[in-house]
Amino acid sequence: MTEQENNTKDTEQENDELKVVMPDADWSTMTQEEFAEQPDYLQVFTDFYISQFNQRDLEIMDRYDTNANMVDINHYLLDNIKFSRKELIRHVLQYHAANFQSLIDEIAKKDEVDPSKMTTYIDWDNWYEDRRSKIENSLS
Repeated sequence: MTEQENNTKDTEQENDELKVVMPDADWSTMTQEEFAEQPDYLQVFTDFYISQFNQRDLEIMDRYDTNANMVDINHYLLDNIKFSRKELIRHVLQYHAANFQSLIDEIAKKDEVDPSKMTTYIDWDNWYEDRRSKIENSLS
């Protein structure tokens, strides 16, 4: 056997040893996430809360946060701010509905507000401005 034949044989053996065999892709799809139904008043309140969050105006809301619910909510909102408002409401309620409900329960208890009658964004906005006006030395 010539030297060239020996080199060719060695190269073929090396190529077989280094050959990468890619397995066929095993495709799987994630199941569509199912969202729990939420009451209308909770969705409206969440929309209002997100609006106040975006305006950096949650000082009044902080008075009703007895269990650090806002920390959990705000952290989630910061991480997912790229969602559209409608999707953000749905997603944040999927994971933090209990936090929002706790805030609403505290508001209902302290201000004697019936959350089920607060069905529009304007209802919550009026409530918020009313609370703001009752703060002594308020600038707004």
